[in-house]
Amino acid sequence: MRQITFQDWTQGRTVPAIGTNSGAPELPFQGWRHFKEAFAPELVETAVSSANGPVLRCLDPFGGSGTTGLACQFLGVHPVMVEVNPFLADLIEAKLQSYDPDSLATDLGRIVRASKKIVLDLDLDEIYCGAPATLIEPGLGERWVFDREIAERIAALRLAVNSLENEAHRRLFRVLLGGILVQASNVIINGKGRRYRRGWKDRPRSPGEVDQLFCNAARRAVSEVFRYGNRSCATYDILRGDCRRLVADAGTYDIAVFSPPYPNSFDYTDVYNLELWMLGYLMESPANRELRASTLCSHVQIARDYPTPPVGCGQLLRTMESLECTRPKLWNRWIPEMVGGYFSDMVGVLEGIYTSLTLGGSVWMVVGDSRYSDIKIETGEILAELSENIGYEVVKVDPFRSMRASAQQGGGAELSESLIVLAKR
Repeated sequence: MRQITFQDWTQGRTVPAIGTNSGAPELPFQGWRHFKEAFAPELVETAVSSANGPVLRCLDPFGGSGTTGLACQFLGVHPVMVEVNPFLADLIEAKLQSYDPDSLATDLGRIVRASKKIVLDLDLDEIYCGAPATLIEPGLGERWVFDREIAERIAALRLAVNSLENEAHRRLFRVLLGGILVQASNVIINGKGRRYRRGWKDRPRSPGEVDQLFCNAARRAVSEVFRYGNRSCATYDILRGDCRRLVADAGTYDIAVFSPPYPNSFDYTDVYNLELWMLGYLMESPANRELRASTLCSHVQIARDYPTPPVGCGQLLRTMESLECTRPKLWNRWIPEMVGGYFSDMVGVLEGIYTSLTLGGSVWMVVGDSRYSDIKIETGEILAELSENIGYEVVKVDPFRSMRASAQQGGGAELSESLIVLAKR
C-alpha cells in the first residue's frame, strides 16, 4: 500500500495564514473533536522544511488536539507529545495510533449492541455521584447540561466502550464519544467559555440522537483511518502530565512546534469539562482541582502559589510594575502574580527544551498577547527577550493576526498573536 503524504492529507488546500485553520477546509481527523487550533499543520511543514538538517524527532509540550503529532507523522518525523489533560492526551494518541479498520468496524457493532442492554441496568446517580450538580437533570437552579435520558445513553455507550478488549479501540471510541457530547448537550462551548443554548428547554433532544451522532462520527473516523492510516512515520511518544516537569524526560529532538496557553486568565480545562466528567476521567472534585493546578499559570480560576517572575527582562519588569500600580482597578487582585508566574513557567519550559534540543535545532512557538485594564502584555516580545537570556538566538517575532480581547480584558481587536522562531546555535 502506498504511503500517505502530507500533501495527500492536506489535499492541496490553501490557508489564510499558517497561524490558524480558520477559513480553511477541515482536514481528516480534525473533526473528531472540534478544536480552536492555534496554528495550521502547514506551520509544522514549514518548520520541518526550514530546518538546517534532517528532522528526525519533533517536540510539542502542549499537545492539544494533536496537530503537531499528526502533521509530523505525515512528514515522516517522529512526534514527541506532552499533554496534561487526560481527554486531550487520549485524543492525540487516538489520532497517532495505527489500527486495523476491519477490527474497528467489528468493535463498533459490539458497542452499539452492548449499549442497548446496558441501559436497562443503568444507575446514573451512582456513575456520576461525584460530578457537578449542574451536569445532569434536574441540575441546580433549573439548569443542567444534559437531559437525563441523554445522559443515560451517553453512559451506556461509555460502559459499552469500556467493555472492549482492545485498549487502543477503547481509547478511540471513547474519544469519538467525547467529540459528540457538546452537540448532545444543552450548552454551546467556544474558545472563551460555556453558555446555555437559546431556548434549550423548549427543544429537548431524543436519546436516539446520541446513537446517531456517535455512529456517524465513528463511521467517519474508521473511514479516515482506512484512507490515511499508512503514514510515512507510524511511531510516536506521548507523555501524560505537566509539561513543566515532563519536558526534561522527552529525550532529544531536532525541532519543537507548539502553542502554549495564552496569559488571558482563561482556564482551558473548563472547555473540556464535559468530556472529563461524562467519560470518567474525573470522578470527584479533588481530582478536578489537581488537574487545574497542573496547568500553566495562565489563569486565576483557582487559588495557587505563583512562582516569582523571572529576572533580567526589562520589558517584563516594566509590565509587572504597571500591573502593580493598577492592581486596585483589576477585576482580580491576583492578576499581577498570574502574569509573573506565567512567564516563570514558560522560562522553565523553554530551558528544558533548550537542554534537549539538538545543536542547530529550532523552536516554533505561537503565542498571544493579553491586556488587563489598560496594560498590554506583550507576550511575544517578552518571551523573545527571555529566550535570549536562556541562550537561544531569536530568528524572528512575526505578528500574524489580531484577536478580539475578552470582556475581562476590555474587548476590542487589538491583541496580537505572534510566531516566535528560536534557534540553538
